[in-house]
Amino acid sequence: MLLKSSLTAIAIMALAGCSSIGLSDAPPQLSPAKGAALVQCSSLLSFSFSNTKITAAREVASGVLKNAGQPLAEHCQVSGHMNQRISPVDGQTYAIGFEMRLPRDWSGRFLFQGNGGTDGNVVTADGGSSMGSGGLLRNGLQHGFAIISSDAGHTAAQNPLFGRDPQARLDYGYQAVGSLTPMAKALIQAAYGKGPDRSYIGGTSNGGRHALVAASRYAKDYDGILANAPGIYLPRASVANLSHVKRWDSVATSKTSNGLPDYESALPMVERRLIANAILAHCDALDGAVDGLVQDAQACRKAFDIHRDVPSCQGQRDGSCLTDAQKSVISAVYAPVKRANGELFYAGFPFDPGIAHPGWGEWKFRNSVRTARNPVSVGYIFSTPPNPDLSMATDTSRAAAYALSFDFEREAPKIFATDALNKESGLALMSPPNATQLNELRNRGGKIIVVHGTSDPIFSIDDTAAWYQALDAHHGGKANRFARFFPVPGMGHSRGGPATDQFDALSALVDWVELGKAPESILAASRGPGNVGGANADVPSTWPSNRTRPLCPYPLVARYKSGDKEQASSYQCTQ
Repeated sequence: MLLKSSLTAIAIMALAGCSSIGLSDAPPQLSPAKGAALVQCSSLLSFSFSNTKITAAREVASGVLKNAGQPLAEHCQVSGHMNQRISPVDGQTYAIGFEMRLPRDWSGRFLFQGNGGTDGNVVTADGGSSMGSGGLLRNGLQHGFAIISSDAGHTAAQNPLFGRDPQARLDYGYQAVGSLTPMAKALIQAAYGKGPDRSYIGGTSNGGRHALVAASRYAKDYDGILANAPGIYLPRASVANLSHVKRWDSVATSKTSNGLPDYESALPMVERRLIANAILAHCDALDGAVDGLVQDAQACRKAFDIHRDVPSCQGQRDGSCLTDAQKSVISAVYAPVKRANGELFYAGFPFDPGIAHPGWGEWKFRNSVRTARNPVSVGYIFSTPPNPDLSMATDTSRAAAYALSFDFEREAPKIFATDALNKESGLALMSPPNATQLNELRNRGGKIIVVHGTSDPIFSIDDTAAWYQALDAHHGGKANRFARFFPVPGMGHSRGGPATDQFDALSALVDWVELGKAPESILAASRGPGNVGGANADVPSTWPSNRTRPLCPYPLVARYKSGDKEQASSYQCTQ
């Protein structure tokens, strides 16, 4: 069980001002999709839709694409773009690029594949890794979905300065999905002689955010929503991460080869393993099995204290202890971020042994300096007005200086701001409006599955838990009739970490939407050496390669009951 007290400001308002009046007692049950045969692929080159240009339509033979060692069946690949225009702000040519992959043996289902990061690339529309599970054994194309992928309205070369153009911001935030959805359904109609019976949207990270935005903005268009590691209030998370840079700098001991601060020296891997081992020593057994996983995150909050349970250095740092200054910084980084007036800005994070996987440092340290992902996202895409220093987009030393000098009280309000050009704030265009009031989706029979790793270092699982608590409150304590949230112990951002991160939430969602089979748990496996979907290097060598666990719907916890401790069947989802 995760956070109960640190609700986001938006969630608090939802709890205080909303009720479940007008909701039917139980959502309706939608009927299953029915498949159809693909018409000639090349004929789709002449497909016509408003502001849309099809640039290619070609047959892709069986086996050209593979997943988990298995050949993907023959399908049609259609490429194109929508809404091409020249920006009056920066003179750049923008368009919403896309590709669709249409299987010859179609299931009758449509999948919008939300992509991660700041987008800018049209990735393969196969419904695979972007669905969030590590090493997915069967992707969406193998399940017979017709799938679309897009660049969200800008190219990689336009990242991140597309944020200077208001329409490009809006497309990235939500309007690309709104434009592409009716076009994609019309293309499916042309391809199969019928539109999709059931429509789904899913993704991880920013793609998971896209999915939850669709649950709010485009509820009439989608029957199933799958969100992994969603940045529900993504600009808040990015600003919160930047607010910690000065803290890390205060305990960093070295610089990188190009002279930039090496914030990872503030808490290198050897010290993160020290913390992880201390967490396991106090929390691993709380679920009944000593197995390197902390299932009961709520109990761990009381059982583990970094000041008490990690040795304090009496002399030099040598990997066997932490200084008092380090402990103070870590405590602050894991705590909720608040404004000077006490207002909650972003949720905190639970301590989890996944702190010792490389991806944790990637988000906490390197994305603030070397890759400049957080500084440029906040500076150009989420803030109004955008940062005037355009060189920061390509000069990591300038981005690093921006991060180190980041003034939280001055910069945080910019994600709420608007101006004459930007009529919607960065937070408004990136977040689901009325995120906890999903009446339309619920009342038409739609379903939501959210999956999130307990060791995600950038998007707090506590923030997701707060969202779900507020959703449940609005829906009269019955949100689980249409929405379920599954924490993944040990998993980092989207995948990886010391976790059982291989699972098929998409199939669970389809069964719930179309057959009424609510997921009481989702089977998850570790990806040890030899895993056909790809091994997870973060899995400890002491774990068997075939370990399985049930992912339990929040607030339930997987507790060991009896039998083989490495098999999911030996665990039960309980309070």
